[in-house]
Amino acid sequence: MTLQGLWQETRESGSVRERLYQVLRQSIIRMVLVPGQALSEKEIAETVSVSRQPVREAFIRLSEAGLLEVRPQRGTYVVRVSQQAVLQARFVREAIEVAVAHAAAEEGLDARTLNELHELIERQRRCSETDDYDRFFQLDEAFHRALALGIGQAAAWRVTEEVKAQLDRVRYLSIPESTPIPKLADQHQAIVDAIVDRDPAGASRAMGVHQREILHSLPELMRRFPDMFETQQPSAHIMELSQ
Repeated sequence: MTLQGLWQETRESGSVRERLYQVLRQSIIRMVLVPGQALSEKEIAETVSVSRQPVREAFIRLSEAGLLEVRPQRGTYVVRVSQQAVLQARFVREAIEVAVAHAAAEEGLDARTLNELHELIERQRRCSETDDYDRFFQLDEAFHRALALGIGQAAAWRVTEEVKAQLDRVRYLSIPESTPIPKLADQHQAIVDAIVDRDPAGASRAMGVHQREILHSLPELMRRFPDMFETQQPSAHIMELSQ
């Protein structure tokens, strides 16, 4: 996957400014643009054949999102992954997603949404057969989005999207070796099963297990990819949470 490839994938979506922002964001999350890498407005503008103005605007937005660091007189760099930012994002996401799962089980989901969730899980399992990890990541996002929209909580999904950029980078790194696709698909199935059974406590518990999965893989990822993290070793707090 390349920056130009991601740009071509989104050629029909939105304005140039929004499209470029989303492509650069996904490039950072998917490690196309790696932590610590220096970025050039001119080079990116030439790569995707746009002017430098939308690149500059995207850099500002990505800096505000905590994904880029602009160093005066030195350049713009992809921020290394922060343990603290990952833990904070995971905490917020778990709180929202557990509430969504609880409400879905309590209120029930319509047949259309349940069918969509089942279909997404089946498509996720097929990604394991073809080692299509990029596609799985997209289907994982679609699953959680469909669940939130299924109970009329689009705002909950928007908030989740805003806070999870650093977390997404770790999630992307964790697939497939630290967190195999079949395990994640099984966790999704457990969430849906509890919702179908109208078991709010069970749905909350299943979602909590799913959202805490990253805590188990984070220490290993930090050891395997030390240059991608701000701190070279996992903190004692992370090691405690991962137990």
